[in-house]
Amino acid sequence: MLIPIQSQFNLIFYSVLAGVLTGMLFDIYRIIRGIENPNKILTFIEDILFWIFTGILVFIFLLYTGHVYVGIYLYLYISLGIYIYIRFISIHFLKIQYKLIRGIFKFLRILKNLLMYFLEIMFYKVTRKNK
Repeated sequence: MLIPIQSQFNLIFYSVLAGVLTGMLFDIYRIIRGIENPNKILTFIEDILFWIFTGILVFIFLLYTGHVYVGIYLYLYISLGIYIYIRFISIHFLKIQYKLIRGIFKFLRILKNLLMYFLEIMFYKVTRKNK
């Protein structure tokens, strides 16, 4: 079956984009899992579940775009997308993720300190009235 040129370009584009999506999911997984995980069995199970989840997401993405011609070229273009992402984008994406996580933790720490401050003031006023 011959595929029109436009569909072939779309197939290449969406396959590379699926590879970039896989790379982004891998970076998010690396952040969530952390650097060290001493339990090797748990790490193995997490890795298997991640790759099953990623495979399903990539398949749904390609199915949604209508370009699920499963062949060796599809895997090559997805691999190319992963390589492009890891080589050029991953460093910047990880920096943004770390800044975002640091900002969220800083906000939560400030919010906790403010709440504790107001609770201490209220506790001080209540204990002072009882004396």
